[in-house]
Amino acid sequence: MARDPLRIAGTLLFVAGAEFVLLAIVAEALYPGYSVSSNAISDLGATCRNGTCIIYQPTSMIFDTAVLALGALAFLAAFYIYISRSRLVGGLMALAGWGAMGVGIFPETTGVLHLIVSFITFFFGGLAAVASYRMTKPPMSYFAVTLGVITLASLVLYATSTYLGLGQGGMERLVAYPVLIWAIAFGAYLMGKRDERLPPIVPV
Repeated sequence: MARDPLRIAGTLLFVAGAEFVLLAIVAEALYPGYSVSSNAISDLGATCRNGTCIIYQPTSMIFDTAVLALGALAFLAAFYIYISRSRLVGGLMALAGWGAMGVGIFPETTGVLHLIVSFITFFFGGLAAVASYRMTKPPMSYFAVTLGVITLASLVLYATSTYLGLGQGGMERLVAYPVLIWAIAFGAYLMGKRDERLPPIVPV
């Protein structure tokens, strides 16, 4: 794996998605009265309503650490994809990773800045998922496009406050979780794929 950028990228991306999902569950469990329907994901870092912000610990620390790690690992994975196979996917993923790090650095207490980095994360993450069909074969390519489209379509609904009865938190999860599922699946796909430019491995 040490000489195969695609496997390195896959490992980083798989860990990025998995650690965030698991730590987000822990953070939600520790947040008093948390509701996946009415609470936004970023409420785990800081909950701001009508100019008043509440921060619960250790929930906030866990969430901020998880989203920072998600962004940093995705950004690093993007570098390896960029130099190895696809500048488009690598570039889009790098922007999404940068946005995720921004979510951890700029919580809801920063107002509009938080909204901007959140949008960057979801928008470019969804685009990266769709664009990754060029690096994959069916059925993974079909799943990648489908998950990316779900994220982008849900982002439009979320931005227009069209929650389809799911609540703000429920709709936001339809934005975030498809691209997280893609990251984990795409990471696993890359871990099992050799860079075609490398010489074949000769059994000893």
